[in-house]
Amino acid sequence: MLSFPEIDPVIFQLGPLKVHWYGVMYLIAFSLAWWLGTQRAKRANSILTPEQVGDLIFYGALGVVLGGRFGYVLFYDFPAYMADPLAIFKVWQGGMSFHGGLIGVLVAMWLYARKLNQRFFALTDFLAPLVPLGLAAGRVGNFINGELWGRVTDSPWGMVFPHAGNMPRHPSQLYQMALEGIALFLILWWFSKRPRPMMAVSGLFLIGYGCFRFIVEFVRTPDAHLGFIAFEWMTMGQLLSLPMILFGIILMGWAYLFSKKT
Repeated sequence: MLSFPEIDPVIFQLGPLKVHWYGVMYLIAFSLAWWLGTQRAKRANSILTPEQVGDLIFYGALGVVLGGRFGYVLFYDFPAYMADPLAIFKVWQGGMSFHGGLIGVLVAMWLYARKLNQRFFALTDFLAPLVPLGLAAGRVGNFINGELWGRVTDSPWGMVFPHAGNMPRHPSQLYQMALEGIALFLILWWFSKRPRPMMAVSGLFLIGYGCFRFIVEFVRTPDAHLGFIAFEWMTMGQLLSLPMILFGIILMGWAYLFSKKT
């Protein structure tokens, strides 16, 4: 069994102002996306200039924060937030939904594509490889917060998390960091280095994230107030990932059957 590194979620405090690791991870995520985006924008076939990447990240950041927060409220704990609406704004306490964030980003990309007079899927193909390392940073934030822990395990890398009892559990946040973050980034960055049919990169992102998330949910503790959603084993995360996988397969199939290379 490994010891959980009890890192203070607050990096430092100046009077009433507290700087949380969770928030810093979001800054790291957006900074990585901006840097990777500027590298992609330098390619000969890029649809964006390096100067336009900053606006892309700004639109994406708004979509992530607004969509992620309201997605969590709607999908995971709607009654509790209706009882205390002001808690919606306490984002430093955690409570962000990837699937809600994805919806928010898609809306933001639709708006930005209209502004640039670009095709929507051409823009999402550009953005998709920039996302996974930001997801990895977010999962590090979850780990530092000691939240979203895994199920009880007897594996030698099990950890006893604060507020999760005295039994060792899977560090599922680190599994997600490795799969949804690092592995998915490597796959998408390699795949997108060559010209692909429009929608192919976006489709691969949906398939990759959906599959990795579905797998990790088998060792991640379901939300206590939700439990298993179906079949006495399916979690909300798995239920929300299934449409992603299906839509990703449709996009990949459509891309290679009907689309021209971008």
